[in-house]
Amino acid sequence: MARAAFLSSPLTGARAGNVNYLGAARSRRKFEVFYPDGFQDETYLVAERSYKERAHLEWRNELGAADFRKLLARGEFARICETAVRIESRTNLLFSFEKMALRDAVKTPAGARLFATELYAFLWGRGSPQTKFADWVQAVADLPRRQTRVLTWPIVTVFGFLARPDKHLFLKPRVTRKAAHAYGFNLQYDAQPAWPGYHSLLTFAAIIRRDLDRRPHFKARDMIDVQSFIWVQGAEEYET
Repeated sequence: MARAAFLSSPLTGARAGNVNYLGAARSRRKFEVFYPDGFQDETYLVAERSYKERAHLEWRNELGAADFRKLLARGEFARICETAVRIESRTNLLFSFEKMALRDAVKTPAGARLFATELYAFLWGRGSPQTKFADWVQAVADLPRRQTRVLTWPIVTVFGFLARPDKHLFLKPRVTRKAAHAYGFNLQYDAQPAWPGYHSLLTFAAIIRRDLDRRPHFKARDMIDVQSFIWVQGAEEYET
């Protein structure tokens, strides 16, 4: 029977009592099947990390905190939205229907203003992480909708991930739930985006980083590495 993991210091979020060392070791070994040198593996850097890192660097250059504030001050909400959508479009993180729904939602002046102002508040504003995330979720829910719903976990989490991979993580529901199950973590997932689910995801990320930090070549640089590790566990393309 697998021994339950013990956290030497408390982690915020969902309880980690369902994590087990056997699941963590199996997950790491699965990653090593495809990328033997862990997060330093040259194939990994090309296949998983490079395009996400490139999108982050593009975001930082065009929508870093200072530039973002200047654009808001000038009322250039449409430009902010166009830039955010363009940067995301160069990744494969969102499904095509989500990309379309997002583009439609920010076409109107009201939608662009809501998206731009609330995204800045989420990324750089004051307040607790819980409050900022809840406000951002509500803003996405209030965006104009044509056919496909805009309020999905991927849309809610992708821009935090691209803008600030030092602290935010992208959630792809099916893949992440499968990865958490394999790891032995009780992910508090609900189909409706909300803080408890995101808090639980961040706890999962913290546990993964803690476990992998002990291994050569597995020290995560940021959430891009963590998200890639999760992706390898749950994506169909990595089924063994």
